[in-house]
Amino acid sequence: ADRSALQSILDSVEKVTPKRDGKMQAVKELIREKAMNPTIDRDGKKNRKTLVFTTFKDTAMYLYENLKDAADKWGIQTAMVSGDYSTATAGQSDFDSILANFAPRAQNYADAGADIDLLIATDCISEGQDLQDCDYVINYDVHWNPVRIIQRFGRVDRIGSRSETVSMVNCWPTDDMETYLKLESRVRARMALADIAATGDASPLDEGVATREIQFRNEQLLRLQEEAISIEDMNNVPTLGDFTLGQFLSQLMRYLERNRERLERMPPGSYAVTAPVLAAEPGVIFCLEQRNAAENDARTKTVSPKHPYYLVYMRADGRVSVGCANIHKTLTAFGAATEGKTEPILALCDAFDRQTKRGTSMEFYNNLLETAVADIRRRHGTAQFESLRDSSDRDFTLTAETNAPKSVRDFKLVTWLVIMGEDGV
Repeated sequence: ADRSALQSILDSVEKVTPKRDGKMQAVKELIREKAMNPTIDRDGKKNRKTLVFTTFKDTAMYLYENLKDAADKWGIQTAMVSGDYSTATAGQSDFDSILANFAPRAQNYADAGADIDLLIATDCISEGQDLQDCDYVINYDVHWNPVRIIQRFGRVDRIGSRSETVSMVNCWPTDDMETYLKLESRVRARMALADIAATGDASPLDEGVATREIQFRNEQLLRLQEEAISIEDMNNVPTLGDFTLGQFLSQLMRYLERNRERLERMPPGSYAVTAPVLAAEPGVIFCLEQRNAAENDARTKTVSPKHPYYLVYMRADGRVSVGCANIHKTLTAFGAATEGKTEPILALCDAFDRQTKRGTSMEFYNNLLETAVADIRRRHGTAQFESLRDSSDRDFTLTAETNAPKSVRDFKLVTWLVIMGEDGV
């Protein structure tokens, strides 16, 4: 009986061919309408570009295989990208070339090798990519996390767009499936909660959306107008980029997909040695995790946007170069110092071994680590003071002593990068 039931299910599934896939056919019609009736941008040029997002690589490949021929008949070229695979009907098929051919203006790519108008992608590009040459996003599947929807739409709703308007279409489940999944109601409820808890802006699922980025910038401008902020403080004030870290997370997602097993085998506290460059002065970048961190303490986000993790960039002279609040600036220096380096720099490894007597004399780096932790402690204290100043007596509570960082023992060293010359840091 079980075998018969299973066969019946398989027979039913086999009947769902692309021609009977109502969802895909609906998306196909949206793409055709965009290709045949393109919008006109502020420069008077036709815009036929459509960006289709899906969560899964298999779905992206399915859409690409079943849409590319029809798209070709409409006179547009198609491409597909995921974390570890990409392909295109025109031009080079590598990840970067496809994005450049899809959004040459936004990607600062003067000589496009091909004109891609239909891009099917997974969430590997939902952060950190400028694709505002396009003005039309289709969510083939809607992620349960509303932040992901905001990130997807943020690829085209960006400064520098020449489009009069940008649009997003969400493919919700059919009514009978929604009864079981409750996807639409859950996403809309989460979006409403996010609005209440954050800025109160309109949801991107509704009309008249105001981007959070504009409000964030306005708040920063007001602070500059009302406060005298020192250069040191400016280096350690979190920006919107510190909370999203789009470009870094996008690169990391692709790197994780290619090197997951290798990274899982890597022990905590692993380190590397690299050479200084213009954007990365000699010093050490520490990545720490607070062991005794409290959950859901909003104040910690002003100390480190990725709490309970902290990045601190220490100068070789023992001073803090970039504090833990400005993750974006530290990661920029990290990327500049490590880009293109895939093999050990033997001369620097030898210099490090001489300096530390092959790891038996680590006082210099222990002192830098102590200073980094002391800076984190100071910023926690400052965050509590600011909360006390800006709150009423009724709603202010101190962070529990057990959850406050007090010493190096309250942190786990995740990894660290030494930036040094051949003669030492």
